[in-house]
Amino acid sequence: MELMVRDGDYLPDGQGSYRRAQGGEELLQRVLWKLSIPRGSFPFLPQLGSELYRLGRSSPSQREGLARQYVAQALADEPNLTVTGVTLEEDGTMEVALDWQGESLVVTVETGGS
Repeated sequence: MELMVRDGDYLPDGQGSYRRAQGGEELLQRVLWKLSIPRGSFPFLPQLGSELYRLGRSSPSQREGLARQYVAQALADEPNLTVTGVTLEEDGTMEVALDWQGESLVVTVETGGS
């Protein structure tokens, strides 16, 4: 079980501790973490993270395809997880649709705009 994080802060459980994620919530926490970290940021874990930070350097017509590629690459080590869709929004967010053990999940990631 992982601690739940929102907007960079741990979520309190109302009893003096912090909420813990389980099942699909735990997976989404991990997915969000992996997609938010620039790939190569951790010297001892060079494969951790994504290259989504590079989207702004590409032409607008290439961004959605590259986003799909970067998401798939960042999440390749997650067992039983399939990326079923990636949608870039004009406000700088990206919606990632996932299938995990037959369960449909969606996570929204800030890409920093275009």
